[in-house]
Amino acid sequence: MNSRLLLLPWRRGFRHGRRLLLSSRRSGASRWSSSDGRISRSLQESYRVLQLPAEGRSSPAEVRAAYLRLAKLYHPDCGEPTADAGLFARVEEAYRAVLAHQSKTRQPDGATEDDDEDKTRGAALQHRHYLSFEGVGSGTPSQRERQYRQVRVDRATEQVLSYRQREHERAAAADGALAERDARQRSHKIKITQAVERLVEDLIQESMARGDFRNLSGAGKPLSKFQHNPYADPMTHNLNRILIDNGYQPPWVVTQRDIREGAARVRSRLLEGRARLGDPMTPAEQRHWERLCGAAEEELAKLNKMVDDYNLIVPMLGMQMVHFSLAREAARAHRVAEQRRAELLQVRQEERERRKEEKKRANSAGRTPAKRRGLVSWMQSLLGY
Repeated sequence: MNSRLLLLPWRRGFRHGRRLLLSSRRSGASRWSSSDGRISRSLQESYRVLQLPAEGRSSPAEVRAAYLRLAKLYHPDCGEPTADAGLFARVEEAYRAVLAHQSKTRQPDGATEDDDEDKTRGAALQHRHYLSFEGVGSGTPSQRERQYRQVRVDRATEQVLSYRQREHERAAAADGALAERDARQRSHKIKITQAVERLVEDLIQESMARGDFRNLSGAGKPLSKFQHNPYADPMTHNLNRILIDNGYQPPWVVTQRDIREGAARVRSRLLEGRARLGDPMTPAEQRHWERLCGAAEEELAKLNKMVDDYNLIVPMLGMQMVHFSLAREAARAHRVAEQRRAELLQVRQEERERRKEEKKRANSAGRTPAKRRGLVSWMQSLLGY
């Protein structure tokens, strides 16, 4: 009898089925409760199955909590070692009996049938509303569900189109009759475009169902434009390409760029300031360096806050950053300044060496002709010329 009652909402309508279910629960509750207000043995057994006090003083929230706790233990699909279909069926039957008893005891005598339906609506199974589908479709329940989803999509599309048309007409009402006529024409074009797109999509789906696309060349082969990365999803690739072409950048990329630019500014300022100071520094230069480090510390605190935000949104763990330290940056500036100072000294030393060599070559080139002239004159004097 219970299985027939469960099938009635599917065959005769969901509302009629709820009424029958309510009437059966009313009759069951009248059998469970006695005339003097005490509950029957079967109802007490239901309370014991739910591990609740047998006096029937539990609230609906406590009953539901007990049912959920036992369902997690005995449901066949829970994956626990205590899963048992028979015990779960007993728990569910006891839960329904207790709910029917509580709804009967809480309902006043003058309540209408619609109020009873509203109270028992929450106790119905969650999948019950999938059995009607508003009378749409045919075939198995899964096929009817897919057909009903398509009907809902079409209905939502029609509502969107109607809403757009009303918005165009409302916006054009303030501009006069000419603007209103133009808006109606635009909305009509939009509606025609949407209808054409839906028609094309329907034709494509029908062709795919008939198998018109099965004999195409290259079927089952990857697209040539994705050969550079065969493991990439084509849809994701196209979406990323569209975003890049329109200048979109993810938030973590923008944050990473800002952090790098800020760190480069701080390091450049520290390096320039340290390069102007001597080694060792005088007291005045030491005070100037401390002021420069204080300003850099404030900027590094802002950069560290940006690093925290960046680490929360970066997609890969290996791309996270560490905080910037003033001590590390100051030591870095000092080291780089020393290296540049050493390089400058080496360049100056090489320049002095080069000048000395040029001067020596010039002096040697000037003395050689004089020696030659003295030798020639000595030979001439010797020979008597």
